[in-house]
Amino acid sequence: MKILVLMKQVANKDAILRINKDATWIEEGDLSHEVNESDGYALEEALRLKEKGGSGEVVVVSMGPQRVKAVIKDALARGADRAIHILRDNLSQLTPFVAASTIAEAVRAENADLILTGLQSDDHGFAQTGVILAELMNLPHATIVIEVDASGENLRVKRELESGWYQWYSMPKPALLTIQSGISQIRYATLKGIMAAKKKEIREVAAATDDAGQASQRITKIYFPQKSKQTQFLGDGDAKKGAAQLAEKLRTEARII
Repeated sequence: MKILVLMKQVANKDAILRINKDATWIEEGDLSHEVNESDGYALEEALRLKEKGGSGEVVVVSMGPQRVKAVIKDALARGADRAIHILRDNLSQLTPFVAASTIAEAVRAENADLILTGLQSDDHGFAQTGVILAELMNLPHATIVIEVDASGENLRVKRELESGWYQWYSMPKPALLTIQSGISQIRYATLKGIMAAKKKEIREVAAATDDAGQASQRITKIYFPQKSKQTQFLGDGDAKKGAAQLAEKLRTEARII
């Protein structure tokens, strides 16, 4: 079984964010980067499925500038067989549709049996790229997956729902799954894996630069929220009157009741 794993490089969670002089994005030159958390779990699940099946291939796919090679090499050291690097800058300006379209063109010829992505990215958090990619490639998909059984003819996946509920779902192959963080324990890269990664293929693909007719986005301004305090005394010392005024504000202003 051939499994593609989409992995994104994001800013380190502990990074200090500074807005650039045009107030259109953060100063990326100041940042350290790491693999997107849920994408790491997607890779681990792909490696486990390959090991359970006894054969197959795990192919890592990552999009971005040359610094993305760090994510790719780490994935290869953990056990992925080869990688596809889609060369593209200015990822912050891509909508999920444009990102998914670019990835679809780069991986369509792979004819994968399974595509795994993280549930969402730690930076934008749209949780849409994987779903749109499934539609563009005419694949069935399942989201928020926390368990995968690929031993049979069809896939059986366990999805996390609201309020502590879960759902087992059966679907045909090929398919696309978005993986929830915490699905398993992520392995570390071994010294043997690091040495082996140096000999593994990383195929570079130039992304199409013509996005005419596609929905792109432009960030006009970003800023840190201003902190302020406002205090209101309700009821003039009358608890019953204050409770009534509070309920009214929660209903008409906060709109939570």
